[in-house]
Order: sequence, then C-alpha cells, then structure tokens
Amino acid sequence: MLPYHAQTMHSYLSVRNSSHFMDWEHQPNQFKIYPEEFQRIKLEPQNPHHQFLSLIGGITAQKSYPGVTYALRTNPSAGALYPTEVYIQIRSVEGFEDGIYHLCPYESALVLLYALKQDEGIECYLHSQKINGFIFLFSTLYYRSSWKYHDRAFRYCLHDTGHMVGTVEASCFVYKKTYRICYDIDKKALNKLFHFGTEEFFLSSVIVGSEIDETCDTALMQVPYVDGTGVFEANNLIEKTYLSTCELSLHKQTIMPSFHLDDTRFKHAIWKRRSIREFSQKPLSKEEFGKVMDFINEPIPSDCDVKVDIYAIINRVEGMWQGVYKEGVYLQSSNFARKAGYLCLEQALGTQSGVTFFLVGNDDKNYQAMVQKAGIIGHRLYLISEYLGFGCSGIGAYYDEEVAEFLASDGMVLYALAIGR
Repeated sequence: MLPYHAQTMHSYLSVRNSSHFMDWEHQPNQFKIYPEEFQRIKLEPQNPHHQFLSLIGGITAQKSYPGVTYALRTNPSAGALYPTEVYIQIRSVEGFEDGIYHLCPYESALVLLYALKQDEGIECYLHSQKINGFIFLFSTLYYRSSWKYHDRAFRYCLHDTGHMVGTVEASCFVYKKTYRICYDIDKKALNKLFHFGTEEFFLSSVIVGSEIDETCDTALMQVPYVDGTGVFEANNLIEKTYLSTCELSLHKQTIMPSFHLDDTRFKHAIWKRRSIREFSQKPLSKEEFGKVMDFINEPIPSDCDVKVDIYAIINRVEGMWQGVYKEGVYLQSSNFARKAGYLCLEQALGTQSGVTFFLVGNDDKNYQAMVQKAGIIGHRLYLISEYLGFGCSGIGAYYDEEVAEFLASDGMVLYALAIGR
C-alpha cells in the first residue's frame, strides 16, 4: 500500500481524536483569474464549440448559506472547494485563434494565454504528434482542498480531477467527439512552462482531436505567475507524494465507451446534476441498477488503465437480495444498510441509499491514474443517476481499514458513493 494512502486513513479513533479546525479567516479563493490584459472569449450558448466547453466545469447554479455563496458546477467537488483548473490548447478549430487558453468558469470565458505559431505546441509534453483539435490539461491548486481536509486532500484533488475528466467524457458524448486520457505527460516540465509555484501542479490531460503525422516545437510561452488561491499554506506530505507518484507503469486501453442514451436528455442531466443530501429510502428497480452498472463499467480509454474494483452494497433494489455485490456475484447476503452508513463515518447517506458503492484499487505504481479513474467512475455514477431520475452523492470520508476488512479486500479504498431516490 502506498505510504501516503496509509498515512491518511480514517479510523474511529483518528476522527474523534483529530484537532482539526476550520480557519475561516484564510479560506482560499475558488477561482483563478488572469490579468485583464489577457484577451477573453466569452462562451456563447448558441455556439456549439462554446457549449462543448461550457459543459466542462461550467457554473450551473449558485447556493447561498449565511456568510458564504457557492457556485455549483457541472463537476462535483469535495466540500465545494473546486481545486481543479483547466487549460486548453486549441488548434485548427473554427472560430478560435490557435493558442493555449485558461478555461475560467467564473467569467464563463476562455482566456488566451499564448498565441501559437504554426509549428509550436505542447504535444511534446504528451509524447504525441501534432493534434488538430483540443488538448485539455488539468491541474490542481491543492490548498483549496487542504485548507479543509489537510493531508487527505491529495486524494480529493485526484477525485475532483477525475470528475473533471468525466465532464470532458460527457461533453464528448453529447457532441459526438472521441477522446483519450493521458496520464503519461511530462508534468514537471509543464508546471514550469505554465509558471506554476509549488501550490499548483498538473495531473492529467485529455486529447479531443485528430493526430497528424507532424511534429511541433515546444511552445515558447511566457505567462506571469498568477495566485490562484489568495492565501496558501504548504503541505509537505502532499507535495512530496505528488512528486513521488508522477511516474507510471502504463497499461493502454484504446476501446471507446458505447453509451446508448438520448443526447438531449443526457445533456439536461449534465446541467441538472447535484449532490444529494438525503434519500427517501424508496427502492430502485433491478432494471435501473443494471443500467447503472452497464454505464459505469464501459471502457475508459487512456494510456494508463488501472484496475478499480467496484463493490456495491445493495440496500434497496426491488428484485435483488440485500448484500455485498461485485462483478455480478454476491459476496455476502444480508441487510448491511446500517453497516454501510457506519463505514461512511456514520453518515445517513450510506444507510438511506438504494446502493452504496466502494471503489477499491491496489496499484501503488499508478496511484495518480488509479484515484482519478475512481473519480471518472464516480462521475459516471452521478450522471447516470440523474439521467434515470434519482440521485447520487460522493463520499470521500470513510473508515478505510474497516471498509477493506468488511469487503475482505487487501486493496486501498479509493472512493465511496451512494445512489438512491
């Protein structure tokens, strides 16, 4: 097991003995804003290319509580803290100047950071030939998450980036585009190219476009350092773990998913997606559960396809026994609803759900790719639940060792999610 994962496990005692507190005076900013002198392209709803980009982390609603307002987006985020930033290289796409952009949800705009010359690009950092289309780069500003979650925040940054990759996958389905996820990117060189400090670093990329038989030179981009959080407190464990997990052992998956859904209805689900806060405890149908499982088990094309096991605790599904279910087989048959809630740090969501999922992996060498894949699977769960008319909530906090023991697994518990009415 990766030492970082072991060091950031929750237990019954650790949760109760924690000296954790919220420093509300130093809450980080949720948006990174480049200076006004950088050219903006406002994303217009009637432009298909703009709409393709708006579905990727775009703001869908505002939610207000006493003293604070959150901008909800197409991607869920632990604590609504949104640590993931999106940068895009665009080449040979009608209506756009060839260049490298920052996608700014706060302004609903693309910010042109650098205009590409004909033979320049970031492809060399992705070990790729020239790409006509879009190259998405995903970074994380980890203090947005560590401000609240401390050492465990790197897990949530990886979850959140996986969810953001999931928004690209979903938008590609709506707009009939193919894509491939790249984890094998030169992250350290890209961090330097984009003039990041240690508080921001790249995690992955998605190519949405066609590869042509040409090479391109490194983009001679010089952009200023921009503070994306306003306040910052370094976390040595997170920074050390990031650097130690950048190298990968690659396992390619080239098969595209085959989603048989109505485009318009699915697009509506993308915009309407929310994290459920409670369930009615009304059951799902066996057919609905089957559609969920078919959807989340479709292939995920990437250069590092890591195995993630999906355990489902069936609480309320008509026509199915209660129990622990994995790959079509019951491992245990009983009513484990209360147990599922307890394992999720005694949260009612785990008990009230139709199904509570635990995603488990066991690949230290590909930790970044593995946890991001769990986030992608989680994003699929959100969208198919909304599409079918019920809800989903991601649960990043659980009693790690007790979950693994209950599931009789020697792997790392990566993510929990609950679905239901």
